[in-house]
This record gives sequence, structure tokens and C-alpha cells, in this order.
Amino acid sequence: MINMTDYKKRIFEVNSNDEFEKFCMIAFDYQMQHNPVYKLYSDHILKKQTPKNIYQIPFLPIEFFKSKKIICKSKNEEIKFLSSGTQGTQSKHYVADMKLYQKSFEKSFEKFYGNIDDYCFLALLPTYSENKNSSLIYMINHFINKTKNSGSGFYISNYDELDHVVGKVEKLNRKIILFGVTYALLDFAKNYKRKLKNTIVMETGGMKGTRKELLKEEVHQILKSSFSINSIHSEYGMTELLSQSYSYGNNNFNTPNWMKVIIRDVNDPFTFIENKTGGINIIDLANIYSCPFIATQDLGKKNPDNSFSLLGRFSEADVRGCNLLIQ
Repeated sequence: MINMTDYKKRIFEVNSNDEFEKFCMIAFDYQMQHNPVYKLYSDHILKKQTPKNIYQIPFLPIEFFKSKKIICKSKNEEIKFLSSGTQGTQSKHYVADMKLYQKSFEKSFEKFYGNIDDYCFLALLPTYSENKNSSLIYMINHFINKTKNSGSGFYISNYDELDHVVGKVEKLNRKIILFGVTYALLDFAKNYKRKLKNTIVMETGGMKGTRKELLKEEVHQILKSSFSINSIHSEYGMTELLSQSYSYGNNNFNTPNWMKVIIRDVNDPFTFIENKTGGINIIDLANIYSCPFIATQDLGKKNPDNSFSLLGRFSEADVRGCNLLIQ
């Protein structure tokens, strides 16, 4: 068993499936020794069997983050993140190592987009800004402070100022990443059409608040047309994780080397499938002090190039059915 200092360094250097699987087994052993909630759940599932590969490791249903404190023994949270939603329905993520969290999201970003300092970060996140315990807000704020690029910042609903900054930075031929919730990006695009040359538009989800339900493809087409760009990028992360996946467009998300998506059968959460739509299970090796093995409520499909597509969420009835398995 390697010590945690080495583990936290070496997971970011993983470059093969065998190496990834080795660290998964180390993470599983650590969880069984130090995470009482995960151990209780896994003991119930495994019935004294020992996993021999990652497909035999139990994945903790994400619903547990709403009702249980998921953190390893002898660890204290340095910060608590809350998901959006009303009190009682919010997931709570107790992060015990902020340096590890920062390293994880910095390396995730830099793997797919390069040096953070090269970008001006603009954030159009009206509702998220009301949630001071949002992990997304924390990450983007960290990027804004780290880059120190003039104009970087949060733009709640002041579209005039945002448009002015975009135009100014574009003229300087500097790279921009515009993070935004879907409905705010649509509002901005409707009234501030312009041709973007150096700007990546990255949606972070959030269709609530739109006047009518639109398909993701429709949203992306509206945004591409308004800004004269070829693709809309997306960020896929969640309160309960430390790492992120990114899409360059077409709804195909790529994971960093210390993260993996496995698809489970919708009717049997302990069976894994290929080339079909199913529930998304995530391994995030950086999430070692919380839980690295999480069964989400998202639906998706693995692609031949090892990316995955995000295809929606389980219905409430499906979720209730899954919960019956763990009561």
C-alpha cells in the first residue's frame, strides 16, 4: 500500500489502463479501511467477496451525498460544496484537501485547453452566483484569480458590459473562455450577435428558466449561428466529484487520465454494458477522501474513441427504483 502523498502525486501521471486499474484497487482498499459509509454499502453488495478488477468494485449511488456525510475517517472538511436545489434535496460534498482539488481541476483544464494563464475567463452564471457553496463557482473564480487577465470576471446579467469586454479582448487577439448556463447564453446570444474569432463558448448546463424546452442540438445551433462559431464546448462536472470532463462539441466528453466512465445497465446496476445507453458510473481517483466510485443519475453511452456522450437523466421513477436496492 503506497502512502497518500505518493498516491496524490502519481494518479496524475497515470498513462495506461493497467496503471489506472492498479490505482483503482489501491483506492478501493483505502475506502474500505477509512470510509465507513462506503464500507457499509460495499459489504452489503460484495457479501465478503473481494473485487479482482474495477468492474467488481461497488459504485456508491450519488443519492447518498444527500443523506450521508461522505468523508474518510480522521479527515476534516476544509470546505463544503452544495449542489443547486432546495435545502434537503441538495448534495453535500465535504472536501478534505483543497490543494488536491485545485490540482485536479487545473490539470483537467490544462489537459484539454492548455495554460490557464493564456485565457481571459468570463462567467455568465446568474443563478450559480447565488450559491456561494457552488464548486463550479469556486473553480471558475480560481481560474479568474490565477490568470489575472484584464476583463476576467463574473457577469451576472450585465450583458452590455460583457459584450464590451468580449469585443475589447477579441480585438487584442487574446483567447477567451465564456462559461455560461444555457438560458443565460441564449439570452446573451439573442441580443448581442457578433462574430467571435478567439472565444470558446462553454455551456455548463442549466435549462431551467428558459421559456420553452429546447434540445441541446437546438441550443447549440442557435449559439453557433449567433456567434459565427463552429462548435459549442461543454464542461461536465458535479458537486460530488473533484475532476471534470470536457467536450469540444457534438456532446462527446473526454476524461483526464485519472478519471474513467463506465456504463451500467439501466435495469441491473451491477452489470456493465458496451455500445448501449445506460447509467453513467464515474471513477475519479482524485476524490480519494470522499468517494472515487460514484453511480450517477445521468444516462450516457461510451464511444469507440473512449469518449462518452451525455444523453439525459434517469426519471424520478427510475431513481426511486434504484433506491429500493440500497435501503
